[in-house]
Amino acid sequence: MNSFEKQCKNQKSKIKIVEFLNFTFCVLIFNLLIFMPGCRLYTDSKPMTDCFYLNPDKQLCTIGRVVLVELGNYSSFPQISIDATEELFLAIQKRHLFGLTHIPQNDAAWRSLQLDLDETYKFEQLLAIREALKCDAVLIGTVTEYQPYPHMVIGLRMRLLDLKEGQLLWALEQVWDCADKNTESRIKDYFQQNMRTNSESLREQLVIVSSLKFLKFVAYEVAKTMEPN
Repeated sequence: MNSFEKQCKNQKSKIKIVEFLNFTFCVLIFNLLIFMPGCRLYTDSKPMTDCFYLNPDKQLCTIGRVVLVELGNYSSFPQISIDATEELFLAIQKRHLFGLTHIPQNDAAWRSLQLDLDETYKFEQLLAIREALKCDAVLIGTVTEYQPYPHMVIGLRMRLLDLKEGQLLWALEQVWDCADKNTESRIKDYFQQNMRTNSESLREQLVIVSSLKFLKFVAYEVAKTMEPN
């Protein structure tokens, strides 16, 4: 091997060493960004789309007083409609969109109307609701499905009705399934944004998400759809 060949071989070895060091440095920086406290790499999860309607001609902040009626329940878990109604009430109230109160299904004024939560109301029925509940709009809906295991699933169908003009102000129909990757990603984002937790406890919480925390997440997403983008 002549001197020129030796020089080329040494130059190639140096290049390989530099490439290896550059690769090692990049891997180190990547790991530091992920595992250092306060630093994380993530991509925004896909938001809910095509599952709700928001009246473009009516601002919800102009409604006045709204009554949330306890949700109906098509599942085999009686308590879920009560718990979901409570979490929805709290989440929507935090948005400060309108004055909100909630009543149970056995409320005397509501029961006197003898209305099905899922039926399409006539204008006369809307006026009767307004008179009975003393409100400007009513928020009604149903738990269409619920299962706590093997993974949590809940379906909601809801609508907000203007009782003065008979308009549909807002409506939503959606199913949240913890086994769905997009839903799982949104739950993770919700925990990171709304609950102070480190990465280790976050992983533990995602493995075992309680029904109450799951409902808080669902209520958060529902309330968010009521605000214009």
